[in-house]
Amino acid sequence: MKKQFLILVMMSFFCTTIFAQRIKDIAYMTGDNSEQIIGYGLVVGLAGSGDTQRSSFTIQSITSMLKRFGITVPQNDLKTKNVAAVMVTTTLNSSLKTGAKFDVTVSSMGDASSLQGGTLLMTPLSGLSGTVYGFAQGPISVGGYDVNTSSGGRVSKNHTLAGRVPRGGILKLPIDTDGIGTDGMSLYLREPDITTSNNIANAINTVFGQSTAAAYDAGEVRINIPAARSNNIVGFLAELEALTVAIDNSAKVVLNERTGTVVAGANVRISPVTISHGGLNINIRSFPMISQPNGFSNGQTTVFNNLVPTASQDSTTAIALNGASNVQEVAAALNSLKVSPKDIIAIFQALKEAGALVGELVII
Repeated sequence: MKKQFLILVMMSFFCTTIFAQRIKDIAYMTGDNSEQIIGYGLVVGLAGSGDTQRSSFTIQSITSMLKRFGITVPQNDLKTKNVAAVMVTTTLNSSLKTGAKFDVTVSSMGDASSLQGGTLLMTPLSGLSGTVYGFAQGPISVGGYDVNTSSGGRVSKNHTLAGRVPRGGILKLPIDTDGIGTDGMSLYLREPDITTSNNIANAINTVFGQSTAAAYDAGEVRINIPAARSNNIVGFLAELEALTVAIDNSAKVVLNERTGTVVAGANVRISPVTISHGGLNINIRSFPMISQPNGFSNGQTTVFNNLVPTASQDSTTAIALNGASNVQEVAAALNSLKVSPKDIIAIFQALKEAGALVGELVII
C-alpha cells in the first residue's frame, strides 16, 4: 500500500521545499505568440502497411499528385498498400524566423497498419486563416514496430500510426507578432492567480525600482521599461524573467478515474470526519457436469455447466480523523484503511460531498 501513496508523499515534499520559481517559468511576455498549423499529406515507402482500397481519399490524392508530374493513371489501376494519407500538425512560436526548421507530428487518417519506414512527401502547412506558413517533408520516426505474420501472429511495440519528422518543417512566413514596445509591455501568467500576480509586481519593483510593474489583474502584470534601460531592452527582459517569485497554489486534489491516480497538493486539508470502508466480494465458479447415456440407448452426451456463486463480505473498518493538516497526514489516514487507489477516489469524492475536504476536487 505504500506505493499507492508515493505520489502524495513526493508531492508534499516538493511543495514544501520549493518556494519560488522563475518568472519565465510561470508567465510569458507580450509578443510571445504561437500558431497551430496543419496540413494534409502522403507518406510513401511503406512495406505493404499503407491504406487499402477502402480509403478512397488516398487514391484520389495519389491521382492528383501524379497529374502534377504529368502522369495520368486510372484510379482503378492504383494499389495503395505502400502509401498512406496523413495529417501533419505542429505549433509554431512567433520567435521563429524565415528559414527556421521545426519538428512536425504525422498521424494516419486512413486504414494503414503502420507508418514505420515511411517518408512524408512535401506538405504545405497552414493556419486557421488559410495562410501557408511553411512546408514539411522527410523520413518519419515512429519509435516502435508492428509486425504481422501470415498465420495471424503479431508483435508490436508502442504506437506506429503516428510519428514525427525531426526538423522536417521549414518556415517560409513568420508569424505576426505585436512585438515589444520601448515604453511598456505586459506579463501574462500561465496559471492566473491574484496573489502570484501581486508577488511578481513586488519582485520586479524591488529590483528595478518602484512603479516599474503593476498587477493589473490575476492574469496580467504591466511593465514600464525604465528610461535607463530603454537602450538595452533585451538585457532588461533577460534579467526580469530570471527573477524568482513565490507562487501561491490553490488546494487541489486531482483524480484520474481511468488509471486510479490520486495527486494531492500540499495545501489540501481534511476536517474532522469519520470514514467507514468495506468491500463485497462475489465469485462465480464453474462446475461442469457430464451426462453420459447408456449403451445402445441412442442418446447423446450432454455437458451442463453448473455456475455456483459465492459471496464474502470484508470486515468493515471505520476510523475517525481529527483533521489532517498536510498531505502526509492525509496519506497516512487513508493508508490505515488499506484501500486501493480506486477506493481512494471514491473516498475523496465522499469527503468533498460531506464538506470535510478543504480544497478543489478535479476529476480528469
